[in-house]
Amino acid sequence: MVPTFAKATEVKATGSHTYSADFPSEWCIGSVTHGGVVTATLLRVAATHFSTTLAKQKQPHTITLHAEFLRRTHAGHADFIVKDMKLGRQTSTIHISLTQDGREEVVAYLTNTNMASESGLTLQTGWSPNPPLPAPPIDFAKLAAEGEDASWVLVKDLPFPKLRKAVNRVRMHVPRNGQVQANVIDEWMRFESGERFPMEGIGFVSDMWPQMIEGLVRRQQEADGQKQPAKKGDGEAAWLWYPTLTLNLDIKKAFPPEGVEWLHVRVHSKHIKNGRYDYEIVIFDETGDMVALSHHVAMVLDGSRNTAKRSESKSKI
Repeated sequence: MVPTFAKATEVKATGSHTYSADFPSEWCIGSVTHGGVVTATLLRVAATHFSTTLAKQKQPHTITLHAEFLRRTHAGHADFIVKDMKLGRQTSTIHISLTQDGREEVVAYLTNTNMASESGLTLQTGWSPNPPLPAPPIDFAKLAAEGEDASWVLVKDLPFPKLRKAVNRVRMHVPRNGQVQANVIDEWMRFESGERFPMEGIGFVSDMWPQMIEGLVRRQQEADGQKQPAKKGDGEAAWLWYPTLTLNLDIKKAFPPEGVEWLHVRVHSKHIKNGRYDYEIVIFDETGDMVALSHHVAMVLDGSRNTAKRSESKSKI
């Protein structure tokens, strides 16, 4: 049985500032734990730490996260070491180090507060997504039951599903008439298991969408007059891997205790060059409220790098 998201990101306290997790292979991309699962687990470590060791701070909500993915993670046991960097009345910041097999693989800073008691200047900026989001209405009941409604359709036949196992854990719905432009992706997402998204789910959805680069490659090939593969195995495009170098989260809104079923993700890439690219992500809830902003710097590598034997050096991806 495939572990649920709650199980995949479960953490256990092993001390006042140490925690452990066990990443399931079903939530991996190739041999590497999906970056969204790692980010969600970091958020869960912070939530656990602030509800136990730092409970007196009364700051249950992570509002910012900055993660550096130093080396590739993998399925199996992971340890987390927390350092309390700054404990304040309004916000507190911790540092988390993720290690596997004696290697430090991810480091992160997270800042927590209590959103329920936040107060201060509030202004309307006039910002709106550009290009505009696909217009409602959305029939969520029909999407859940049938996989499509008048405007949105379930994504099927994603490339390399046996390797990109984590993409099978969600249902992604995209505009029936296609994306508004080539470097933009809009999707409505829910868990395949029927679970609702907890706050830690923001970390997962900030790194989960149909791959934009593969669509751009196809467009470029068509523009250059290149023949497309006729069938699987007949010159099929190579498996690519997109490891994240850095990921930032700015969380704007707390979910209700029961979580939410649907999230709308807008992904926008501005520059792809020399195997390095950016992603800007905006996450909305069912009401259209902004939930979080995220920004990634990532690489484009041949998929063989994902499963290659680790070098003796600890400095490589």
